[in-house]
Amino acid sequence: MSPNLVVMRRFGRTVRDPLWNTIRLDETATRIVDTPAFQRLRYIRQLGFAHLVYPGATHTRFDHALGVYHLASTALRLLREDDRGPTEVWGDAGLIPYAALLHDIGHYPYSHALEELESDAMPAGHEEISARFFESAELRAALEPLGTGAAARIHGLIRGESDSPLRGLVSGSLDLDKQEYLRRDARFCGVPYGEVDVDRLLLGMTMLQDPETGRWEVGVHEKAVAALESLLFAKYQMFRNVYWHHAVRSATALYKRIVEESVRSGLLEGDELVGPTDEELLYEITRRAQNSDDEVAERLETRWIPALRQRRLPKRALELTAADLRGRRVEDWAVGDSPWKRAIEDDLARDLSLEPGEVMIDFPAKQAMFQLDLLVQRRDGSVQRMGPGGVPGLLDLPRVAQELYHTSRALRVFTFERRRLEPEQLLDRITRPDRGGP
Repeated sequence: MSPNLVVMRRFGRTVRDPLWNTIRLDETATRIVDTPAFQRLRYIRQLGFAHLVYPGATHTRFDHALGVYHLASTALRLLREDDRGPTEVWGDAGLIPYAALLHDIGHYPYSHALEELESDAMPAGHEEISARFFESAELRAALEPLGTGAAARIHGLIRGESDSPLRGLVSGSLDLDKQEYLRRDARFCGVPYGEVDVDRLLLGMTMLQDPETGRWEVGVHEKAVAALESLLFAKYQMFRNVYWHHAVRSATALYKRIVEESVRSGLLEGDELVGPTDEELLYEITRRAQNSDDEVAERLETRWIPALRQRRLPKRALELTAADLRGRRVEDWAVGDSPWKRAIEDDLARDLSLEPGEVMIDFPAKQAMFQLDLLVQRRDGSVQRMGPGGVPGLLDLPRVAQELYHTSRALRVFTFERRRLEPEQLLDRITRPDRGGP
């Protein structure tokens, strides 16, 4: 494929989509979609357990991936029409749509939930796990017409390790994944929070040269900054109202506990978490628990898995907002899943007359929620890098991003049976005075 030519790809399939109307897959994309590795994404819910709160949220990684492919194809066409940058800018342009299509190929069952577990229970993050799917014979055959080394370059784009000037379309502040999932998630949840002016963002994209390094990358015109602001606000609203909804987090915490106990008790090996679909994993854990006389297996089979399937979710024994936590800092080890956190959870369980494992502390984190690192072409033609602090007078939202991030989070304690916990019973164990340090 010549990098300086617009290659007209023959279309292999047309897909009707409720968000983008018509998605045209070329022959290579069609071959990719038809592989078992990609078809598996039909059975991985995009939003994990959000459907237990928003019944319409049963869309999958499959339809999301098709949407990102569609946006990538559109963005490339518009960037070519803009016709900026030297010939070498377009070296990997032909691979961008396929990287967009395959960016979620390595997702665990129920999407991101399992990535919150401790590293000793998990093989790796979904971007790293995608390498295993790239090794499948069917996917290798589907990518073979792209040439030697194409699969490795696509994988590099997915992991954010590519040197391509176009890598920002797949991984970065402007990546098309964010633009797609915010719109799709809001549509299927039936909420008005995820409105992003995708058309304006796509039209505002352009190839820009970094004034400091001289390297080319995807940036935006100043006139599209308002659309970028809509993207950041949409993320804040969706995290606060959907992704971190208390019942969604309760179901996620229960599911993580089920998987964690299954691995730690030996019912599952960590590597067995790679490959199953949502229902396959829960079914396999149930089957193995039924064939074991272990105490943990009995709890999984008779209490925890039925509770998840029948939406008998753990209850909030305590919820503390950002205002409640003012002046206190939650210890880093209490944010994720750690042995120290688990010990405190089980201490609380004993205090509350519950079984071990039936108290869960939840304090979700997403440090990159408002991450910004992109080039902006000002109206006078100059190019300026916009970082986390924004640009005063142009995009000031990042100046209050930290406060928005804090207000979207809540520290919760979930218990399998209804209990009440006083704030001091928790705060003295997992927080310390916040003295404003790093």
